Amino acid sequence: MTELVVVDIGGTHARFAIATIAADGTITLGEPETLHTEDHASFQTAWEDFRERRGGSLPPNVAMAIAGPVGGEVIRFTNNPWIIRPAQIEPKLGATRHTLVNDFEAVAHAVARADESQFIHLTGPDQPLGPRGTISVLGPGTGLGVAHLWRDVAAGKYHVQATEGGHTDFPPLDSIEDAILARLRKRHNRVSVERVVSGPAIVDIYETLAAMEGRAVTSDDDVAIWTRGLDGSDSLAAAAVDRFCLALGATAGDVALAQGGFAGVVIAGGLGFRIRETLLTSGFAERFIAKGRFAGLMATIPVKLIVHPQPGLYGAAAAFANEHMP
Repeated sequence: MTELVVVDIGGTHARFAIATIAADGTITLGEPETLHTEDHASFQTAWEDFRERRGGSLPPNVAMAIAGPVGGEVIRFTNNPWIIRPAQIEPKLGATRHTLVNDFEAVAHAVARADESQFIHLTGPDQPLGPRGTISVLGPGTGLGVAHLWRDVAAGKYHVQATEGGHTDFPPLDSIEDAILARLRKRHNRVSVERVVSGPAIVDIYETLAAMEGRAVTSDDDVAIWTRGLDGSDSLAAAAVDRFCLALGATAGDVALAQGGFAGVVIAGGLGFRIRETLLTSGFAERFIAKGRFAGLMATIPVKLIVHPQPGLYGAAAAFANEHMP
């Protein structure tokens, strides 16, 4: 059995846990601890805080999932002042082995290893994800994370590929999306799909719908609009949420076509879980399969929502196992 520290670092929070990897590859996560990045001057001091909470010592193996690109000599975060130098991870942390992955790459590792109980069925055939082939993974959050994996369960192997699929062009499919695109083009020379399919994008969707109806609305943040849209207290916000689900369905279908994700598609992230009931009753499913001559093929793809409570931590451990314990 191998013990390791797993870390999932975002802009606001850094989550730590102790994980164990059994000889048969089974991963067990201990209770995670969440630290606020603003409370620590650096990742090093956050690590030391966690170490003290664990009695002053930690396992010598480390797996880290980081919200941002992990290549290069220096990793800088968009929303916190921390800097991580990959070459210094082992000497600074007292580690002997480490794995460093993008946060959404970690989610794809979690998808590859999670059992069927960790998924909710959304659309397509109500069957498990394919045991062999490519699975597409995407998740709307602050941006739009996109990855894919190829696996062969019988052979006990898989491979994850991180991508920047959230930065492909946004393709409007009707007059309302034409209006959303026109609004966004006033601020951006190029409109990527994550400008429409991400948590903050609900503001532009909402304000576009308001303008189309000639309504004057006060500026609200995305959290307020999501809340009113999901609890039904604001019909315009609810319409914006439905519109978001349409765009997510179309995007998920495009990703599957581009990646060959015919063994399944997985929606990940806290926002996906929050809107799961709306996804089931919206036009998500229709938009997913509405791919012209390939509609028949799209209808054969199972689409799931991963509900593992800590996919970033679990996926970091899985990435470590894949690299050091193949």
